[in-house]
Amino acid sequence: MSAPIRIGIIGMGGYAGLHHKAVLDMERMGLARQVCACDPRPENFAGRMAEWDYAGRGVRVFTDYRKMLGACARGLDEVVVCTPIPLHAEMHRACVEAGVACYLEKPPTLDPAEFETMLAVERGARRSTFVGFNDIIEPLRARLKQRLLDGGFGRIKRAGAWALWGRPVDYFGRASWTGRLFADGHMVLDSCFGNALAHFVHNMLFWVGKGSFFSWGGPGVTQAELYRVNAIEGADTFFVETLAGGVPVRFAFSHAGPRGNRHCERIECEKAALDYVVGEGCRIKWAGGREEFMAQPALEPPLSNHLDYCRYMRGGQARPATTLEDARPFVTLNALAYLSCENIIRIPEKMLAPVTDNDGHLFVTLRDWKVLKREFLERGIWPSGRISGGNLARRQVTAECLAGIRNHVRHMAASGNAPPA
Repeated sequence: MSAPIRIGIIGMGGYAGLHHKAVLDMERMGLARQVCACDPRPENFAGRMAEWDYAGRGVRVFTDYRKMLGACARGLDEVVVCTPIPLHAEMHRACVEAGVACYLEKPPTLDPAEFETMLAVERGARRSTFVGFNDIIEPLRARLKQRLLDGGFGRIKRAGAWALWGRPVDYFGRASWTGRLFADGHMVLDSCFGNALAHFVHNMLFWVGKGSFFSWGGPGVTQAELYRVNAIEGADTFFVETLAGGVPVRFAFSHAGPRGNRHCERIECEKAALDYVVGEGCRIKWAGGREEFMAQPALEPPLSNHLDYCRYMRGGQARPATTLEDARPFVTLNALAYLSCENIIRIPEKMLAPVTDNDGHLFVTLRDWKVLKREFLERGIWPSGRISGGNLARRQVTAECLAGIRNHVRHMAASGNAPPA
């Protein structure tokens, strides 16, 4: 394919705006041409459509994605789906059945049964779906993954990641499905672990994938403790431990912090420990005491992802960076985290501190976050010892338990531990 890729976009609000900008940038590079767009209320985005010069570019606007596909599918190569999680499966199916390649924002879904249905649909796709995890395409990550596979750092002994992306209280009211376990009959499981910080879950499973470059470690025995700080149905703070690809991997993730995004991925090997920070690079601490730093400047998501998919669409590479099948370990691990817990535990008020930023947004922060995440990641000490006296019910689960996930989450939603109205 040498002509510009003809693209349609479903969705205009929130993060979708970055996709519209990315496609406009690609159009200016001569790599793409946006044919159409869709949103149930396009009139709400009149200013943005003017900014994107829809009129000058001849972009057709629809209020229903099915009408958009019906009118434009023959003139499209790719459709970008950047909509709420509960809509992903039906829109992915519509793209495949229309014979159009699909760029699907992460997460593809967080319902394991729905994910299997999507994989069955994907088998009929003319071109592989790209799932929009942001970091797998980083050149430095690719070089380090290959060195891990080649044994340059020795055997991976353990790995872990922490991320504190503070979100204000009003963040959880931005959509009807935000922070929900169920929404409109769909099992949503929206959380820091499954949504905003899903990139880091996917990244860690990528590090421990074995056998080939494009491999992700499937989760084995998993335990987790899930907490809520904000008044939501779901969880905003996760502590998860799994055996992925034969490697013990721990995660400490939360939205209960002040404004800002802080994170680090750590891979401990026989010869060296790697601390990888997205947007900065990797610090390698060798067993002999020598240290080195390898820089990885921040990429520009989602433009960098679109460029990667463009190379695949134009025949420049054999596959997208993350296919739908590649997301299976992530979807499985997210579900196992819920199955491991009897309930989501509300953190006591005495452990919380309200913080207001310069713009007047209220954040509820977890006072002992640094201690909790350090003890868990470095020593395997679960937070329940400090938060609930160690009485939190937690069980070991594996993928064989997934059939019970929907009933289990319904119990969670109906439990007496729901947040106050």
